[in-house]
Amino acid sequence: FESYGKQIEMFKERVKDMLIARTGDVVDKVSLIDLLCRLGLSYHFQSDIEEHLQRIFCAHPNLLDTSDYDLYTDALVFRVFRQHGYKMPDVFKKFIDNDGKFKEALTGDPKGMLSLYEASYLGMHGEDILDEALAFTLAHLESLASRSNPLLKKQIMNALQWPYHRCTPRIAARQNISLYEEDESRNETLLQFAKIDFNRVQLLHQHELSQLTRWYKDLNVGTLFPYTRHRIVETHVWASAMYFEPQYSYGRIVITKVIAILSLLDDTYDVYGTIEELDRFTDAIIRWDSSALDELPEYMKFLYGIYLNLFDELERELTKEGRSYSINYARETVRFNLLFSNIHGLQTLFHKDYVPSLDEYMHNGLLSSGHLAMTAACFIGIGEIAGIKEYEWLLHRPKILRAYEAIGRLMNDRVSH
Repeated sequence: FESYGKQIEMFKERVKDMLIARTGDVVDKVSLIDLLCRLGLSYHFQSDIEEHLQRIFCAHPNLLDTSDYDLYTDALVFRVFRQHGYKMPDVFKKFIDNDGKFKEALTGDPKGMLSLYEASYLGMHGEDILDEALAFTLAHLESLASRSNPLLKKQIMNALQWPYHRCTPRIAARQNISLYEEDESRNETLLQFAKIDFNRVQLLHQHELSQLTRWYKDLNVGTLFPYTRHRIVETHVWASAMYFEPQYSYGRIVITKVIAILSLLDDTYDVYGTIEELDRFTDAIIRWDSSALDELPEYMKFLYGIYLNLFDELERELTKEGRSYSINYARETVRFNLLFSNIHGLQTLFHKDYVPSLDEYMHNGLLSSGHLAMTAACFIGIGEIAGIKEYEWLLHRPKILRAYEAIGRLMNDRVSH
């Protein structure tokens, strides 16, 4: 991993020069920023990208209103600025005909249609035109792909299968590097930088997974808990989806361990433990006291010990950094999750032979989903960025968390149905 350091720094300087050199052409600079994002390189230049976009936005506040760009360019500029948090106006009305539909002539521009399709995923509530854009492009892109050049065809089919804004960053980067390599107009500096950086980050992820696999094997989960799913690789993928950057290596390890334990607890609550056993275990978690071991069945003693040891280990490490509050909040979220799972979870409902209404299912499912605890674990990994104020905000379950819980719950239950 460290051996890549000099090469990475050399490429970073070259790309910074490229960003500075493209001050005259707004679209050219936005295209470069988009390419850096797609190739998984933008994390190296976050402050530079924000500075350049801010300058463009301030210098050209009505850029898309006053410029006669084509569909591809309008959608590109709209998407790049919006994905970086800028309030971009509705710029697609000029592509609507008198009947309020997108002009059929646009279907003769596959590159523009692909750009519009990707922009449509950044629509907000009430932006009906972007909902229509998604439906319009989806209705035509597959047939357009069959009539496009080989590279554009691959780009279209890849975007249809893995929409850019719904794809995990590392998977998107790997796909886009391969596609960019086929582009005859590619910049060799960017291509080589992307390849080296991807391999460097992948090497670090592999090292993390090696550590985690060893940790999981030492827990003897397979023997002690034969009913559970073994998901250590899957959980590390989850962690990498939350943040893949090298500086968050410790965070990925923490998240993977926490999710692995939550998965073990989830299987115990959903498919194995009796109501009486789960009541005792939930009480032990709330008390957070090793003396509670005496009241648990044998297999739960091991489970409780694994749980306590993990959080004790995290507490020692975080106390050294002056962030012991992080582990206190993380404990609180797990207690909340398990308490609600025990009262309203699948096992309880099953034993009561009770079928909940949709509203009950959604309410109970969100609270017992574990996403609150996973997010608290994610906060641990980002250091002092997440202070007491941020944890308190999280415990109040803001809208973004509830949306995350809803998506996670529905996707999970749909797959397991």
